[in-house]
Amino acid sequence: MRFGATSWRRQLFGGLRAAVEALKGAGCRTAYIDGSFVTAKEVPGDFDGCWDTAEVNPTALDPVLLTFSSSRAAQKAKFGGEMFPSSSRANPEGQTFFDFFQVDKETGKAKGIIGLDLRSL
Repeated sequence: MRFGATSWRRQLFGGLRAAVEALKGAGCRTAYIDGSFVTAKEVPGDFDGCWDTAEVNPTALDPVLLTFSSSRAAQKAKFGGEMFPSSSRANPEGQTFFDFFQVDKETGKAKGIIGLDLRSL
């Protein structure tokens, strides 16, 4: 397993899995993963991602996934990473998280992200 090759990566993967299972349980169909977790970096800090809000029942959603205060401390504590609604604003320019995650922060060039079909879990 490429992204779970070390004990730290396996721990992050477990948190990611818990987050996407919580999203799936609320009706989410698709999540997108970005950040150093999906690179070859040996010790990524965490995972970052966003999720499609279509079909999501907000009352069935784990409230931690909607808690963004204190630099998303609750999400980091529970899941080990951060997940944002894909259509929410990521920056003052109005870019959505879905678009924001597809731009390399260093170069400004387009890059890919990993899409997860939660219906297949």
